[in-house]
Amino acid sequence: MNNFFLALFAGIGAALAIGVLAYSDAEISNMALLMAPFGATTVLVFGLPDSPLAQPKNVIFGHLITAFIGVFFTQLVGVTPLTLALATGLAVSAMLLTKTTHPPAGANPLLIMLTGQSWLFLVTPVLSGAIVIVLVGLMMRRLKRSFA
Repeated sequence: MNNFFLALFAGIGAALAIGVLAYSDAEISNMALLMAPFGATTVLVFGLPDSPLAQPKNVIFGHLITAFIGVFFTQLVGVTPLTLALATGLAVSAMLLTKTTHPPAGANPLLIMLTGQSWLFLVTPVLSGAIVIVLVGLMMRRLKRSFA
């Protein structure tokens, strides 16, 4: 496959994944499935699918671990410039130690702490959205193989 086809295929996959999440947001009341770091996640999952950073374990657990840290700080420690820095540093270290590094997830503590999210945020949008992106990514990989 040439670069143009790969780029087009990656863009279609990213649009499909974000479209599913955005449409679900609009159709399912009281359930958010979309958050800004997922845009960057789609760059890795669809544009660089063989990268270790784009693997399902990294996408799902990278987002979940860093989001947990963000909610923990929001709910139990507080939000200050210092705690924003500490939570982000801890999130980076936690992903590296657990071998679940996913760079877009590094934004999660900041997003969560600056918007004051609760524990439910871990389920939706973090876990639910990451799983949807991974599933669409796996579907697109299978489809791409059938064209190769």
